[in-house]
Amino acid sequence: MAWTGQQGGASPGPYPPPPHQPPSHQPPPQPQQAFGPPPPHLYAPAPPPAQQQPYGPASFAGGPDFLATDRHNAVVVDSEGVSFERNGRTADFGWSHIRSVPYKGSYGGTTLMVAVVLGDGMFYECAVEARNSAKLQQWFAELAPVLGYYLGGRPQ
Repeated sequence: MAWTGQQGGASPGPYPPPPHQPPSHQPPPQPQQAFGPPPPHLYAPAPPPAQQQPYGPASFAGGPDFLATDRHNAVVVDSEGVSFERNGRTADFGWSHIRSVPYKGSYGGTTLMVAVVLGDGMFYECAVEARNSAKLQQWFAELAPVLGYYLGGRPQ
């Protein structure tokens, strides 16, 4: 076997030379445009994507507020948004990021459970223990109009 300078054994078989064509003095044929040029809107730049607007106004200075606390936890609703405090750690949620704020009482009737649902679907919860069911009912009566003021018809 002859050495071909390539690995793999024998050289490939002989190939015929490419066909020789005499130089042509005619210009190449132009493609035919049967339907005309494409409409200009097909090549126009796409408009930028619409930016999602935040929910509601950014600030409600001077609006109502709500506070529910126990020995370990707290829920605050005010002109800035909703704040949860759980065992000394605080989480603040501004109104422009909040989609809804659902709340309910516990089955036993003395715990206020509040959630914050953000625009991206994430949610956070906090529970505050009332001294008695009368206090829980008072919190419900205070919380509903405050949330109604800030959420302005958004679903709860």
